[in-house]
Amino acid sequence: MLCRFAAAGRSSAKLVAPLGCLVSRQKHTLPDLPYDYAALEPHINAEIMQLHHSKHHATYVNNLNVAEEKYKEALAKGDVTTQVSLQPALKFNGGGHINHTIFWTNLSPNGGGEPKGELMEAIKRDFGSFANFKEKLTAVSVGVQGSGWGWLGYNKEQGRLQIAACANQDPLQGTTGLIPLLGIDVWEHAYYLQYKNVRPDYLKAIWNVINWENVSSRYATCKK
Repeated sequence: MLCRFAAAGRSSAKLVAPLGCLVSRQKHTLPDLPYDYAALEPHINAEIMQLHHSKHHATYVNNLNVAEEKYKEALAKGDVTTQVSLQPALKFNGGGHINHTIFWTNLSPNGGGEPKGELMEAIKRDFGSFANFKEKLTAVSVGVQGSGWGWLGYNKEQGRLQIAACANQDPLQGTTGLIPLLGIDVWEHAYYLQYKNVRPDYLKAIWNVINWENVSSRYATCKK
C-alpha cells in the first residue's frame, strides 16, 4: 500500500543510488544520534531509543546494503528478473533508512512547544492554527493501520504544507513527491515497551520532544 494524503524534507539519505553509480557505490552506514539514548526521557525511554536505533535502524541499513550488492550483481549480469525482484527490499529497507535518518533529527531533548517564524506562518496559512495542525497530524498518525508513519510534508508544486500517512517504511518523497519535514514513527517498536498498545498516549508525548528548529530548517531549505 502506498502513501495516502490526509490534507492540505529533504531526505538526508538516498533510497537507491543511480544505476550507473552502483558499481562504485559506498555502503550506507547507521547515523549517530545527536543525543544520548536517555535524553528524550520521560517521553521516550532509553530502552526504546537504544533498540530502535541500534537494532531496528541498523537492520534496515544492513539489509539495504545487501540488497544493493545483489542488485549490482544482477545489473552486471543483465538479469532483469532479479533486478525487479529486489525492488521491494530496496524500497522497504531504503525507506526505513531514509525515514529514521530524518526521524532522529526531528527529535530533541530541548524540543516541544511551537515552531516560530516562516514555518509557523505556513502552518497557520495551511491549517488555520497550530492547534488544528497538531490535531490533524495526530489523528492521521493514530489512524495508520498496522505499521507506518505520519508526515508533515511540503508540496513544492503547490507551495504549501500537507499531511500524509505512509504504510510500512514507504518513503514520503519517493511515493508521494512531498518533501519530508516532520515524520512520526508509529511502528510498535517505536513505543510499545513504554506505551504498550496505546498509540494515542505515545503521540501525545512525542510532541514534547519535536525539534522545531530542525523542521524549520528543512522547510527553509526545500523552499529555495
